Amino acid sequence: MSKQKTILITGCSSGIGLCCALELKKRGYRVFATARKTEDVTLLAQQGFESFQLDLSDSDSIHNAVDKILALTGGRLDALFNNGAYGQPGAVEDLQRQVLEKQFSVNVFGTQELTNRIIPIMRQQGHGRIIYNGSVLGIISLPFRGAYNASKYALEGLADTLRLELHGSDIGVSIIEPGPISSDFRKNAYAQYQANINKENSFFKANYEGMEARLKKQGPAAPFTLPPEAVYKKLKHALESAQPKAHYYVTFPTYLFGTLKRILPAKGLDWVLRKVSKEEN
Repeated sequence: MSKQKTILITGCSSGIGLCCALELKKRGYRVFATARKTEDVTLLAQQGFESFQLDLSDSDSIHNAVDKILALTGGRLDALFNNGAYGQPGAVEDLQRQVLEKQFSVNVFGTQELTNRIIPIMRQQGHGRIIYNGSVLGIISLPFRGAYNASKYALEGLADTLRLELHGSDIGVSIIEPGPISSDFRKNAYAQYQANINKENSFFKANYEGMEARLKKQGPAAPFTLPPEAVYKKLKHALESAQPKAHYYVTFPTYLFGTLKRILPAKGLDWVLRKVSKEEN
C-alpha cells in the first residue's frame, strides 16, 4: 500500500481481535490495538503494537484511548473494527437487570459510543470504514444466550441504520457475522455464568449442567468451527474493497441459519433451533 492505513481494533487480547491485528500489521497497516486489561495492553506492546487500554463499559476509557490515538495520527483514522465483546450465558428469566445492562454496556452502548466518537473524524477527512463484529446470534437466537443474542441483534440494527445515514459520505459500514470461531469466548462466558447465574434456584438447573460441560470443553465445542483467520479474510475485504458488503457471513452455520430464517416460518425455524440446542447438551 502506498499510504499506510490506520485502524483501531477493540478486543485484541486474544481470538479474532488479536488475529486480525497481527494480520493487518503484517499487511502494512498501522494498527492501534486495544484491550480492557492493562496486562493485555502490555502483552500487545511486547508484540510490537501501539497498544492502549480501552474498556467499552467506561466512557472515560473510550475517550482517553481515542484522544491518544488521534494525537499520534494528526487527527485521522482510516478504519475502526468494533470487535470487543463478551457473552453472558443464562436463561432470559434468570438474567437480573444489572447483568443485562452490563452485557449491553459493553457490546452495544460502549461500541456505539466509540463509533460515534470516530464518525466526525471520518467525515472531516472524507472517508473511512466502520466494521462491526456481529454474530450468527444476531440473525437467529439460541436458548440460554438471550443477553448475547439481544446485544448482537442490537448491533445489526445500529449498523444497518448507520449505513443508511452515512450514504454519500464515503464512510463504509459493514457487519461481519461469524458462527463458531476458535477463541477464548467460551472460557470468558463460563466465568460470566459463574458470576451472575444462580443455577441452584433456576428452573433450568438440569439444562445448565449440560451447558457447563459445553462451555468447559477444550477445543471446538460446535461443528464447523473455524479459526479466527476466517474472520480476517472478510475484514480485509470490508476494509479494502471499493464496494464493501453490508453483511459478511462466516462459517457454514451462519449461511445455513441465514437461509433458513428467510425461507422457514417461525414455527419451523423454532423447531430447528430447539433441536440444535438440544444436541449441544
